Amino acid sequence: MSESQVIKGTRIRVYLGEASHFHHQALYHAIVLKAREAGMAGATVFRAIEGFGPSSRIHSSNLLDLSSDLPMVIEIIDQESKAEKFLELVSPMLDHGMITTDPVTIFQYGHPSKRFE
Repeated sequence: MSESQVIKGTRIRVYLGEASHFHHQALYHAIVLKAREAGMAGATVFRAIEGFGPSSRIHSSNLLDLSSDLPMVIEIIDQESKAEKFLELVSPMLDHGMITTDPVTIFQYGHPSKRFE
């Protein structure tokens, strides 16, 4: 088994609609680019098959009720201090949506040069 490094971190989840934009580009893409620019450890975007937000309108990938605004979740995990700084950068990009954070334990495997510092 590979040697691992265990650190405490923060998971950021950004909930938004696929149709949301920021400066003429998809908001989820703009947030991923901002995360890379900020030196975050990584970002993953998930497209949901169904969901609803404050409007209570169901957005679905069902063929009979096909939505062009499916729910999206962006997940970013990094050290707490970096996550807090990133939230300051990304919050102004959202005119609607939701951000949550929660503490995580990161078990990082791999080459020591590629680990969190």
